[in-house]
Amino acid sequence: MIAKLLLPALAAIGSVSAQTATCTVSTTTINSQADATGLAGCKTVRGSVLIAPLAGASIDISGPTQITGDLKILDNRVLESFKSNDLTIVGGAFTMLNVTRLSSLVLPSLTRVKSLNWQTINALDTASIGPPGLTEAEEVIISDTFLSSLDGIDLASVTNMDINNNRRLVEFSTQLGNLSNRLNIQANGQDLVVSMPNLKWIANMTIANVSSISVPSLAVVNGSARFDSNSFQSFSAPNLTRTQSGDISFVGNAFLTNVSLPKLTQIGGGLLIANNSALEKINGFPELKIIGGAVKMFGTFEEAEFPALNDVKGAFNVSSRADIKESCDKFKTLAPSSQGGNGKIQGKFECIPLNDKATEETGDGTGSGGSGGGSTKKDAAAGLTLNTALLALGGLVGLAQALL
Repeated sequence: MIAKLLLPALAAIGSVSAQTATCTVSTTTINSQADATGLAGCKTVRGSVLIAPLAGASIDISGPTQITGDLKILDNRVLESFKSNDLTIVGGAFTMLNVTRLSSLVLPSLTRVKSLNWQTINALDTASIGPPGLTEAEEVIISDTFLSSLDGIDLASVTNMDINNNRRLVEFSTQLGNLSNRLNIQANGQDLVVSMPNLKWIANMTIANVSSISVPSLAVVNGSARFDSNSFQSFSAPNLTRTQSGDISFVGNAFLTNVSLPKLTQIGGGLLIANNSALEKINGFPELKIIGGAVKMFGTFEEAEFPALNDVKGAFNVSSRADIKESCDKFKTLAPSSQGGNGKIQGKFECIPLNDKATEETGDGTGSGGSGGGSTKKDAAAGLTLNTALLALGGLVGLAQALL
């Protein structure tokens, strides 16, 4: 009788013990579903987990709630379904590279990874993560995938985010509040709409090939903000007050008719506006006082003004195919004293109306201003090259002053 009572109790104790076990292996390689099932008794896997290239079409690693190391699926042309009902934390990198047949990814409990790196995933339309979804990560790279949605990836803060060459991605909405190093979004779906309603602070951002971007709360860009080869008609950052050290640039945005930065007072680097063929007036900088680098504006615009401008550390180079003589006359009053102005522009001043070559200034360079994959379009490459040229000009300011 006593044995009959004790056996179920001992079995229950054994079950609890198994479910709370920590399994320590440097790297656990899953070669089959049987190997994956073997992890079911581990609450924590102390080490990394690698899904082998020929592990099978369907792998379920439900059981563990935490992997302290990496979770890796590499060069896998067999896996079609990957699932874990319980996995909550990946302490290292969650990496999927060249996983060409994966069409189902189900991770309802995943909330935290150190980094997310998904590249060349050709069959996955949607990742089922959460709710609440992935809310903590230091770095996110999603490149060359079949994804049409990034639902389930909703971070409050991140160090780096790179979303590129996801040709079916047409909408990206995130609650991201700050980004401490780099945001790169380019060469995704043709009509990609980007919404970042809570973004207040960012270090560097490169936005290319999007049809709309909303950043209503953005107040400070610590480095550079670059908008190249987009299809949006209007850009507004109503609360942006300054870039701390980098540039602001708008290059090759063919449909852009309006840029509005009503509270911007300072650009730490240079200002570049070039070859935005529909932009007739550059008048969206009413409070801009200080530009720490060069000003370069080229195109077909008919009017340009900076009514509050008080200090330009670098050169001032403006050229348009239209008759901008009136604008040039106003800018000339700010030129260096050696060129007849009041010296608020410290570098060389040049303003040329009716210049047929004004739209040729970007050249045919192939440089890239962002990390990760990018657009292969000629206008994007040219724009990014001109951004690099602008940075170089900042370093020549001292030389220009010495020659004046």
